[in-house]
Amino acid sequence: MKAADDAGSIEGYASVFGNRDSYNEVVMPGAFADSLAKHQREGTYPLMLWQHNPDEPIGVWNELVDDGKGLFGKGKLLQGVRRADEAIIMLKAGAIQGMSIGYREVDVEPADAGGPRKLVKLDLLEASIVSFPANRRARVDSVKNEKFDDFARRLRDGEPPSIKEFEDVLRDAGIPKAMAVQIASVGYAKAIRSESEGAEASEAAVKSMADAMSSLRSIIPRPAEGTHQ
Repeated sequence: MKAADDAGSIEGYASVFGNRDSYNEVVMPGAFADSLAKHQREGTYPLMLWQHNPDEPIGVWNELVDDGKGLFGKGKLLQGVRRADEAIIMLKAGAIQGMSIGYREVDVEPADAGGPRKLVKLDLLEASIVSFPANRRARVDSVKNEKFDDFARRLRDGEPPSIKEFEDVLRDAGIPKAMAVQIASVGYAKAIRSESEGAEASEAAVKSMADAMSSLRSIIPRPAEGTHQ
């Protein structure tokens, strides 16, 4: 569970091209390109909503890209907004995992001989966090822990936090207490010990620990995958 004072950044695919959804529709490659270009020209961005409810914005999208695979987004859930706080908790726990889009149809090819409707061009209005996505491949891939990111940054900057702070970060990441204590009090303590070492050796030790922190991020459990449209 993410600490209450951590901000929640999310990323993932809000729509995946070529995948038939529960409405028997397929979003075609390039469907969002014109809409995203228009948003850029006008200085606007699609909304981030909770369950497609226009009365419940829960964050902001910092980046939305039609990347050939689908609509990839990076955004931030806004701490202090009740639904956003609830969404962070549920995403971290894997209680919800889906993403879904709201749009106006601009160019559509009708279903033919049992095939799906093809959504060729769409005017993107919003991308939501949802319980029941139409496209099973659209998902939130990760909920980032900014406390972890800040810790790694301080290591890289040569300002290593205390052993207790490192232990707390490991605990927040889901590492069992006994293992977190052992890692922090032995490996990390040795890495930051500089009194009896030269500056060059100390710097190398801190860099090594920062690299280890980055590697550790790849094995921290992420929310289960969910989905789109």
